[in-house]
Amino acid sequence: MMSYAIIGFGKVGQALASAFARKNIEVAVASRRPAEALAPQARAIGPTVVAKSLRDALEADTIILAVPFGEHREVAKALPSWEGKTVIDAMNALVPPEELDGLPSSAFVAKAFTGAKLVKVFNHLVAATLAADPVVEGGHRVVFLSGDDEDATAPVADLAKQLGFAPVRLGKLNEGGALVHARGRVWGQLIFQDLFKKEQ
Repeated sequence: MMSYAIIGFGKVGQALASAFARKNIEVAVASRRPAEALAPQARAIGPTVVAKSLRDALEADTIILAVPFGEHREVAKALPSWEGKTVIDAMNALVPPEELDGLPSSAFVAKAFTGAKLVKVFNHLVAATLAADPVVEGGHRVVFLSGDDEDATAPVADLAKQLGFAPVRLGKLNEGGALVHARGRVWGQLIFQDLFKKEQ
């Protein structure tokens, strides 16, 4: 069984927690605040949403980053090694592109998480849309995935499907992934595209 954690419990973190709760999939949630501070809110979302300390949450196999972009380095420092972990980047980098060494934001993030496999997903929809039931009128809300490691992208696509979304793969971070990257004032063409896919 894969284990999941959402780091960051703002609007996006809570929206993703709601998606897990809807499908009764257990997920740990953590932020800079102590677990006790998050617990009432986590319980209100659903019984499968469990507030934990950052250290305990990071024991999960798959870590979803839903913190403000500038805080990802702090999260990265919390573990000496990220070997064997999949990191899902659900953040948008609202910083000038030159601060990212000319890289797509997720490739920049990946540098901080040495040894982890990084997949970009869940960043292109606003929190309210992400929190809503993704099954609408027989269609599934699309989420776009990109990643440089197929071994990580496939299970993350499966997770998106389990949560009720229709995953659409865009290829590598610097190829199709550029379509969903927000860097400074440079927005990918698929940001905020709220699309649905009918069952085949």
